[in-house]
Amino acid sequence: MKEATPLDVALHNLRLELDPDSGYIRWAPDNPKHPRNWPLARKVYDIGIIILLECYTTAISTSGSAAARWSQERLDISITLAQFMFVSTYLLGQALGNVVFPPYSECFGRKKLYVASTVAYSGLCAMIGAVDSPAAAVVGRYLTGVLSSIPTVIIVGSMEDIFNAKARIWTMLPYIGVAQIGVSLGPVMSAYITQAFGWPWIFYIAAIVTAAISILLLTIKESRPSLLLSREVENLRIETGIDSLQALNHDKPPDWQTFVSNKLGTALGIIYLFTEALPHIYEDMGLNQEQSSLPFFALGFASIFNIPGRIIDHQAAKKKDKGEHLASPEYKLKGLTFAAPVLALGLWWFAWTIPPGFKLAIVLNGYLADSYLSYSSSVFAAVGLTRAVMSAMFPLFAPPMFEALGSNIAVSVLAAAMTVFSLFPFLFQRYGAWLRARSKFAQHSIQVYKENTVENDGS
Repeated sequence: MKEATPLDVALHNLRLELDPDSGYIRWAPDNPKHPRNWPLARKVYDIGIIILLECYTTAISTSGSAAARWSQERLDISITLAQFMFVSTYLLGQALGNVVFPPYSECFGRKKLYVASTVAYSGLCAMIGAVDSPAAAVVGRYLTGVLSSIPTVIIVGSMEDIFNAKARIWTMLPYIGVAQIGVSLGPVMSAYITQAFGWPWIFYIAAIVTAAISILLLTIKESRPSLLLSREVENLRIETGIDSLQALNHDKPPDWQTFVSNKLGTALGIIYLFTEALPHIYEDMGLNQEQSSLPFFALGFASIFNIPGRIIDHQAAKKKDKGEHLASPEYKLKGLTFAAPVLALGLWWFAWTIPPGFKLAIVLNGYLADSYLSYSSSVFAAVGLTRAVMSAMFPLFAPPMFEALGSNIAVSVLAAAMTVFSLFPFLFQRYGAWLRARSKFAQHSIQVYKENTVENDGS
């Protein structure tokens, strides 16, 4: 029997392995420091705090419409300018953050971004409430929008770090559900806060809440497996004295010039339209400004209808092979083929039940996470960028569109667009695998996943 070398002993102690093909160091499947092997309580705690952050920043995002309406007179500006200041600038800032932060998190880690962005978000919210100036509102809302993109897009990567594909079927449910509650909570919360204390208190309270969340974020752990592996290999070098040891790490942090020149290149608008349109519709039906915000709760509670879809996905995942082959992401699109037509039908129904004078994101997020695995944050950034830009535009044209066309015709335009969109899930379910097979980035994602990730069925 071959005598164990000091390197063999150190590898065993640190639960690491030497990759026979490359000679680099990789995770041992049972390494307790790999995020997939963390205790369930730790996983739930960390993701729960990030979901809480995403929920509240989403609520502050959709609070912008109410803040615009109430601040219009105080700042002596038009309603269109107020909507641009408090809604569009926030979402345009989010569009920028969607491009910049995901690749950063994949190179340099998740936790520091969560903590630093939330602290800065808190300070900027306090400034928006305190400084009685349109310029301060524009700058503050734009920068908070940039920072809000961190939980919105990076949480998908954090979930992929911690949970395997089967467990993500269920972790996506509370994430999307709570985020949807945040969307519906914002207009309601802001309407009642403004009536009781004045619109600046929307942002004072936001500053207090996010400051508390930033303290909680200090207690979560870094989850990026490649970054944690690099730290473990550094400990291995110290223990063995072998400075040439390298981690099997495709995400090795580059210098800043390389990061800026290369990494950044890989990097629900309807809801925001309704934040402007719905209050006016229900005010025309006789409700006051606070009461007209209450229908947004229906958008939040509708997430409960995602549960049957998660049960179907879970049963489908159990039937997949447990060998080398990854489960095809296309099976998750079945829910979208149902939800998209239902949303179109709901819009048509709403359009023609207005008196005269199923959540899609959960399926899409799961599909992207399974398609691009370790790089899901960067891929989700493209979706976030499109969503943020469209969401920034919708509140600006919503008032003139509803005024010119009337509520029935205006919502019918949305319903017609959604009807056309309903065809795309069927096309992706049929041709998605063919498209992914021709994507070099998708194939690279699978290679990195196999080399750096351990599977834990107990996730």
